[in-house]
This record gives sequence, C-alpha cells and structure tokens, in this order.
Amino acid sequence: MPASDKDIKDILKKYGSKIEERISTTSTLGTTKSNYSQEYLRFKEEMAPDISKYEKWCKSLGSTIKLKFSEKDTLEIKKHIEIAHLDLEPWQPLNMSVMAFISIFFLGLLISAAVVFIHGSLNAFPFLFFFLTIIFSLFIFYFMKAYPARLANKWRLKASSQMVPAVLYVVVYMRHTPNLERAIAFAAEHLQYPLAFDLKKVFYDVQVGRYSTIKESLDTYLERWRDYSVEFIEAFHLIESSLYEPDEARRIQTLEKALKVVLDGVYDKMLRFTHNVKSPLTSIYMLGIVLPTLGLALLPLATAMLGGLLEWVHVLILFNLIIPFFVFYLTDKVVFLRPGGHGESSLLERNPLYYKYKNKGPYFKAFFITLPFFILGFLPLIFQYTPFPEMIGLQRDYSFAEIGLGFFGNGSLFGFIDTPTGTKGPFGTGALILSMFIPLGIAIFFSIAFKARTKELIVEREKTKQLELEFNNSLFQIGNRMGNGVPPELIFGKIAESSRGLRAEDFFRKVNYNIRQMGMSVEKAIFDPRRGAIIHYPSELISISMKILVESAKKGLKIAAVSMMSISEYVKNIHKITARLRDMLAEVISDMKSNMNFLAPLLAGVVVGLATMITEILTKLRITGLQEEGAEAALGGLGNLMDIFEVTQMIPPYFLQIIIGIYLIQIIFILTRTLVIVDAGDDKLQTTNTLGKNFASGIILYFITALFATIALFILTSVVIGGLI
Repeated sequence: MPASDKDIKDILKKYGSKIEERISTTSTLGTTKSNYSQEYLRFKEEMAPDISKYEKWCKSLGSTIKLKFSEKDTLEIKKHIEIAHLDLEPWQPLNMSVMAFISIFFLGLLISAAVVFIHGSLNAFPFLFFFLTIIFSLFIFYFMKAYPARLANKWRLKASSQMVPAVLYVVVYMRHTPNLERAIAFAAEHLQYPLAFDLKKVFYDVQVGRYSTIKESLDTYLERWRDYSVEFIEAFHLIESSLYEPDEARRIQTLEKALKVVLDGVYDKMLRFTHNVKSPLTSIYMLGIVLPTLGLALLPLATAMLGGLLEWVHVLILFNLIIPFFVFYLTDKVVFLRPGGHGESSLLERNPLYYKYKNKGPYFKAFFITLPFFILGFLPLIFQYTPFPEMIGLQRDYSFAEIGLGFFGNGSLFGFIDTPTGTKGPFGTGALILSMFIPLGIAIFFSIAFKARTKELIVEREKTKQLELEFNNSLFQIGNRMGNGVPPELIFGKIAESSRGLRAEDFFRKVNYNIRQMGMSVEKAIFDPRRGAIIHYPSELISISMKILVESAKKGLKIAAVSMMSISEYVKNIHKITARLRDMLAEVISDMKSNMNFLAPLLAGVVVGLATMITEILTKLRITGLQEEGAEAALGGLGNLMDIFEVTQMIPPYFLQIIIGIYLIQIIFILTRTLVIVDAGDDKLQTTNTLGKNFASGIILYFITALFATIALFILTSVVIGGLI
C-alpha cells in the first residue's frame, strides 16, 4: 500500500531531527532551529523599547477616533511603518498626530480662558501664550505625523551601517558552504540590531507561511532598500546567483564581486554626500547662529527705545525655543541626506560595560560639583528677593566704592532700579559677571555626567578596534600556516610568539594554554563558556573569524587556510574604504567643529561684552543726571537724545547673558548630534561622549571671552564716561 503524505511527513520529522543532531555544523554556527515567532516579539521589546512605547501611544491615543486620510499620506506612512517594523495600521499614527494637536490646542485655550476668569477682564487674555500654544500644537502635529519617517530613517541609518559586515559574513560563509539559508542565519546571529532583526524577520516570514522559500522572503525584504541602497540589493542578488554557478572558481569570483559591489557603492554615495552637505551646513551656521547672535547685540538699545514692548521673556522664547527648533529642523534635513553603508555598527547595549552608560550616579556627582556655580549665578536674585542678606547682616546691594572699586564710578554691583511699577534689573556689571556661572554650571554638569558615563566604554571600544586591526594581520598568518599543513592545535602557540608585544598576543596565548594544559579541543579552547579565550575579547570580528576557522577546518586545512586569508583580505579592504571615507568627511567635520567649539562661543562672548557696554553707557548717563540742564549744555544737546532711551525698560544684561548661554548650549547639542551622525551614523555612545567634550570646551571658551569682553568694555566705558562728565 503506498504511503500517504502524513506518513511521509512523520518519517521526515522523526529521522530529520536525528540527522540534524549528527551534523556538527549546525551546532557550531548557532543556526539551530529556533522559534522566530516568539523571538520576534521578545527581541523587538528588548532591542527597540522606543518603538514599542510609540506603538503603545498610537494604539491608545491614535485609536480614539478613526479619520479618513488621503491615499497618498496612507501609502507613505505605510512604507515608513514597514521599514521601522512598527506593528501599526497607517491610520493610527495619523490619528495620533491629530489627537495631539487637538489636545494641546484645547489645553492652551482652557488655560487662557482660566486666566481671563481669574482676572475678571477680557483684557487679561494671554495672547502671546495662546499664540505660542497654536504654534506648538502645529509643530507637534507635523512632528508626530513625520515621526514614523524619523523612526524609519533611524532604523535605516543604523541598519545600513551594518550592510558591509552583513555581506562580508554571508560571502565568507558561502565560500566554504554554498547554502543561502545557513549563510543568512550565520549573519543574523552575529550581526547586531537592527539588521540582525531584519534578517531574523526574513526567517520569521517563511516560518509563518507568508513566503514559501527563504529566497522569496529575502528578495521581498531587499525591495525596501530600493530607494536607499541599490548596491546592497545587487550584492545579495550576486550572492544568490553564485549558487547556480557550476564552476567552483566562478562561484568564488561571483561572491567576491558581491562584496566589491557593496563597498564601491558605499564609497560613491559617501563621496556625493560630502560634496552636497557642505553648503547646507554653512547656511545653517549663518542663519541659525551668526545672524541671531549678532542681533542680540542690538537688543539692549532696541528695548530701551521700544519702551518695554519687548521683554526678556520674549527673547527667551525666540532664542531658546523658536530658533533652536528651526536649527534642529534644518540639521535634521541634512541628516536625512546621509546615505547608508558607512558608520559605527557596534551595538551599545551589547557592551559588557553598558551598565556604566545607564548608571545615573554621575548626574548626582555632577550636581553637587556644579551647585556652587548655580548659587553664584542666582546670587543677585537671592540678595534682592529673599530675606537671606538681612539674616546674615548684609545689604541688598553695594556700590563699587563700598567694595573698594570706586575708580569704576558711582554705580552699584547688582544695579537694581526702583520704579513706580516695581524693581527693575539687575543692570549691574557685577550681576552680569555672576550670571555667567549659570550656563557654565549647566555645561559642566552635563560634561561631567556624560564623560563619566562614556569614558570607559569609549576606551574599550578603541581597544577593541585596535585589537581587530592587529588581529587582521594574524588571520593572514593563520591562513599561511594552515596552508602549509600545520594543524590548528599547533598554530596558536606559533602565532602568539610572532605577535609578541601586540594586544592579540594575549588571546593566542590563552587559546594555546587551554589546548596544551587543559586538554581542550580548539573549539572549546576558544568558545568554552567558562574558560574560553573569547570571553575576554568582546569582538564580533574575532568571534566570527574563529567560528569560521573551527568550521572550515573540519572540511580540510586547505579550505580553512583559504577562509582565513579571505577574511583577512576582505577586512583589509573594508578598513581602506573606511579610511578613505573619513578623509573625505574630514573637511566638513573640521568646519563644523571649528564653528561649534570656537567661532560661535567667541562671537557670543563678544556680543555679551557689547551688550554690557551699551547698558553701562545708558545707566551711567541716567545715574549722573546728564540729561539735566547743566549737563545737557555741556554735551551740546545730547540730553534730548537721552530722552529717547529709558534704561528701566531695557532687558537686563543679566537675563540676556543667561539666554545667550543657554542658546549656545542648545546649538552645541544640535550641531554635535549632526556631526556624529554625518561622521559615524546613529551612534549614541559617540554622541554622548562628544557632547561631554564639546560642552566643556565651547562654554568655557564662551565664559572666558564674555568675562574678558565684559570687564574690558566696562573699564573702557567707565573711563570715557568719567572723562566726559
């Protein structure tokens, strides 16, 4: 009686598992059968928490109502959702953007109405607040509507930085084992989020029956890169075509061509990017930094002429909210221009020292270190508006003569002025100098915290990169010796001797010790979970190279030798391309660093000094009574001109300086983020570490420049006005 389909499936299931247990390659490469459907949800929750939170918001707030949108918007959102692997319907993010707009708008309207009811007059309606609420709600609407595109771009940048390693792993594996499924599984295991997630999703789609073969699933996935990285698609198509080559030499040649295609494609795109990015960055610097900063120099004079129509709150909103948003928006456009394929590909969460990055302890330490700076900065307000000075027997303000600086004139240290509408100020130069400690304290706070969180991680990353560079040469030696017939058990001791003085020496000595003294096999000497040498070297290159060595050695020393020399050659070419790309980006990065760390702080510091000079001139003329009849005659009618300027209506330099300092901190943050993404892709570790350095260098330069400009121009003003009087 012929066997039924059910009988055949039972036989295959029964004996297929036994056959797989006997095949050693699966256990070695970590491509054992696993339930990707369960891993899919768990992996996504662990590796993409930001996306998971966004999904929850969309499913809750975005599902409140279901609006109908244009087909164009729906298709565009759907494309971004698929790239970012969001478990959402296209209408949910769109609905959430509308709900966010409505919520903020009505909240602002309710607060404005409450102000009217509290004061009992329609004249009390806060028009500025309501206008800003409308602007903010519109911004939130467009931001939330574009957020799937931002997530998709973030995913694309991070995934594309792993394109070259992905093709490398598949090519190296398929050199000795022409099996596409196992090669992709090997790459998925050793790549990092998010490209590893994408390749696991390829298997997941086959498992749930969406596609019948791994090739069909892979080809469908590659289509997502059609608009971003054609070379990545071409490389995988070449890899697939190598399976149909009858000649072994031509198969190897096709695989090598695949890696060359992706390397050349990345190089060409980055070359175009470096040419196109310089002009937008220059425009951003001029429009977002130079022009606003120069405009600040005229604010004290303008506010004195406008008679109080422009207050420091308006300047705060303009320079600390609107302009930074504008600069962030423009730099974000530049980031979207960056092609994929080049950048930092290591995953921060997989670093053994990641707990130091997540540690909040450095923030507490930084707070206590910078607390004196904030106390000094707020000292004028403490003296004026708290009972603290009277409690310790001090005055609320002191003149320069009282503190032994009478040669500066008869002005006061803090410079508060009593008017019929209340106390105005502080206008004094002493208050201005003390205010400089506030942005300095903010910058040092973040600098200390960021450096403490990333210092050891950056050092370890640099050590790993140096080790991989040395290890590449060692791979070539391993390939040569194995090609001469030396078994792997004897190679590690010889390579350790030839690597004396290098970081790679210790690794080979550990492996050799485990083989000779502990009686381990090569595989256990390297990968044993307790005594394996690899546990001391968290490097993907070393781990993958050694796994390929162990696997290929089972098929013969010649195959293992060719595999090792191929890896060495491939990695060498990747290093060359990376060095050339960094050379091309060097000019753009150097200009950005110069603008951010030198020109912007220097310009802002000089502007603070000019604002001080203008304020001091008007204040001294008011105090000395030059507008009076006798003085007016002495100045030839200048007193009439002074009637135009009302000192008490000016923005106090104290608040103006704080606004400038915070604005500069915001600009450093935005430009540093852009700089790191242009140079290394979406790299959180590098961004945090670079921010720590740039905050310290940029704001300290600003502090020194502003301090010297303020003191110099104050002395000059005192001498000139004193001689005039």
